[in-house]
Amino acid sequence: MSITVRPLTGDEIAAALEDLARLRIVVFAAYPYLYDGDAAYEAEYLAEYAAAPDAVLVAAFEGGRIVGAATAAPMMHQKAEFRAPFEARGLDVTRLFYFGESVLLPEYRGHGIGHAFFDHREAQARACGANAACFAAVMRADDHPARPADYTPLDAFWTKRGYAVVPGLTTQLSWKEHGEEAERVNAMQYWLRQW
Repeated sequence: MSITVRPLTGDEIAAALEDLARLRIVVFAAYPYLYDGDAAYEAEYLAEYAAAPDAVLVAAFEGGRIVGAATAAPMMHQKAEFRAPFEARGLDVTRLFYFGESVLLPEYRGHGIGHAFFDHREAQARACGANAACFAAVMRADDHPARPADYTPLDAFWTKRGYAVVPGLTTQLSWKEHGEEAERVNAMQYWLRQW
């Protein structure tokens, strides 16, 4: 397996958005997100992300094919529902980077690509003057009926990277889950790393 991981910025991001949308739909279909992806929603959501100043998309390539991707952009350019929990606590979102999705096809996991995603996003955050980075992860009950028996949460990986749960720092996002007619509100827990 020969994988190259590199950051994309500016026009390179726009060229990779279709691949990112495809990966989001495939990877987030699985537990814990259970996302019933929609190409039209993806196009709108990702175009908004790509327009954010200082945004970066870190892509994992096998040959010319993108097999994984991770995004990051300054928190001050995120939607209000992402910023609000930080602003309500008086935290300075102008020095905070938000790490969006990190999606990697299952057959490429366990080869250090996730670490490379964090390395590149943290480098972009620092280059833009951020003194902290965060991401939000969906909160699911341990006994959720869709949880696979062999599911392993990423908490240990995130902790090893220096991120920690900020108790009470959550937001809510809605998306349509497989087998449901309408969107469902999901609680998202923030993880934060300061440097």
